[in-house]
Amino acid sequence: MRTRVTWIWGIAVLISVAVLVACSSKYSSSNNGLVVVSTQANAVMDTFSLDIGNGHISQVFNSNGPPTNGVPTSVVLDPAADFAYVLVTQSTYVNASSTGIETFTVASDGKLGSGTTTGLNPSTKATATCILTQNGNPITQDIPVTVQAPVVPAAIVIDSAGKFLFVADASTSAQATYQCNGAPVTGAVPVPGAVSVLAVSNGTLTEVAGSPFPLPAQTGGTTPSASALAVTPTVYPAAYSICSVNVPPTTENLYVTDSVNYELLNYSVSSSGVLSLVPTSSTPGIPTGTVPSGVAVDPCNRFVYVSNGQPDNSVSAFTVCNAVNLPVCTAADFSLREVTGSPFVAGNSPGPLMMDAYANFLYVVDTGQNAISAYRVSTTTGSLTPLSPATITTNSFPTSIAIRSDDSWLFVANLNQATVSEYAITPATGTLSPQAPIQTDNFPWGVAVK
Repeated sequence: MRTRVTWIWGIAVLISVAVLVACSSKYSSSNNGLVVVSTQANAVMDTFSLDIGNGHISQVFNSNGPPTNGVPTSVVLDPAADFAYVLVTQSTYVNASSTGIETFTVASDGKLGSGTTTGLNPSTKATATCILTQNGNPITQDIPVTVQAPVVPAAIVIDSAGKFLFVADASTSAQATYQCNGAPVTGAVPVPGAVSVLAVSNGTLTEVAGSPFPLPAQTGGTTPSASALAVTPTVYPAAYSICSVNVPPTTENLYVTDSVNYELLNYSVSSSGVLSLVPTSSTPGIPTGTVPSGVAVDPCNRFVYVSNGQPDNSVSAFTVCNAVNLPVCTAADFSLREVTGSPFVAGNSPGPLMMDAYANFLYVVDTGQNAISAYRVSTTTGSLTPLSPATITTNSFPTSIAIRSDDSWLFVANLNQATVSEYAITPATGTLSPQAPIQTDNFPWGVAVK
């Protein structure tokens, strides 16, 4: 009888151990990658352990992930992967929600801690239009007004040193009272898009002086709206890229797409995070194709790429005028010069795009056809040559892209199918090999990978 009891007890112990193993994360910060996904249906964060040898995914046991304080969209990890930063937007569908950046700590087992939201300063500068009558003729007069416009965050990026977070703010409107024809007028006025800049210190975010920085108006244009942004690196890839042995610059530039006026704006970033526009000869920015919605900077600081939506369906390519590209440019001032042959043909409604970590290939998410367009990048000219095959299928409604820093794995979040598509990258050719999709909570939007 005693032997039977001991045997039963032993089986119970084994079952308990099995349950604990099944519920554990199987994540080790020294041996595994970590995939972080923001999901909108239940407003929660998902995390997954990545076996970097074979790409196998295990969901981190996290009680279905910590909740977000708003509807989550884009997510980025700091360079050390100690913190995840997520854009959240206030919504009646999420209790006690707010708009801003939510910070989650990343534990050594891959679990995310409870989120803390940092609000974003409102835009205060806008312009009202007043129609005057002079000598019987209507005359348009622009009147500066002060407003308190809510921020509409569209995209987020962190610099390679983890010093600053940059947020693209879309245009909006706000109520204002102003004088027109000698009488007070109250009504909605358009508020230009802007860039919010936050200094990062051990996960704590502090908006820098002067933020948000409004996008410049264009003569004859409409109210500008920021849609995407990318920052030049001050840290180069550790190995295997063309610039790994080079010394990176100590300063950085921020490139922002204006989706309304079809421009790419170039800002220099001061050591304190203040933005200064680098103007072109005739317009605030450089012309792009229609509805620019994504921008990526070469990890080696040589080129910038912009995805242009319908009807162009193309990718614009620009050379960064720095010390590396002086044979092409006349000055190392980080201005941009369009690459010969640009724009290059893309799929339907290209959106998010990203270069691989070794700076050889460009991958563009074609949101209108559930696919990725893949290109080889010329290391000397920046021109794009489609790979074979030129496109790889994703699942339904891809929204974001992430590539691991060792150039081994690529991920795309699919909003309408509760999955993240996973691909193995062949570094020599850039070829993407589809893996089994990762099941997530419903409506995944953002994805980041360590």
